[in-house]
Order: sequence, then C-alpha cells, then structure tokens
Amino acid sequence: MKLTKEQVEYIAKLARIKLTSKEVAKFQDQLSQILNYIEQLGEVDTTDVEPTAQVTGLENVTREDKVEQCDPEVVEKLIEAFPEKKGGYLKVQKVF
Repeated sequence: MKLTKEQVEYIAKLARIKLTSKEVAKFQDQLSQILNYIEQLGEVDTTDVEPTAQVTGLENVTREDKVEQCDPEVVEKLIEAFPEKKGGYLKVQKVF
C-alpha cells in the first residue's frame, strides 16, 4: 500500500509533528513499507493459534489490601503534631 503525500501530512498533523518536504517523502516510503509488511502478516493462517497477551509466563505478584488498626494514642499524637487542621481534617498544601 503506497501512502500519498497528503496522508503522511495528515498523520503528522495528528501527531502534531512538523515535517519538511524531504521528511514527508522519507516517511511516505518508510510508512508504506511498514503497511506492506502488515499486509503480509494478515495473510498468515492463524486459525488454530490462541490469542496471546504475553509469552514469558510471568504473573503479577499481588497481595490483598488489608486495613490495619493503629493504636488510638499514636493517632492522636500524630493529629496533634500536624501543623494545620480544618474541620476535623488534616490540611495539606495543594497538589495542583
């Protein structure tokens, strides 16, 4: 599949990339080659091949989130030591 100059310029616009006319010609050829390769992959018979997300066999190691109670005296000391409080909440600086 041969991409046109206009298609490459449109792709560059979507990606917010400014290209020179020399770069447009270069990417026109390179992107066309990539699309040709993808077309070749589409011709491969994959009828009995199961979909794969990853091939290493690794699995995420996770743990269950558990709420652990803290000693009420420690909580009170932390709240007392906090520099600013407002309406029963601890006031922190803005993040955004």
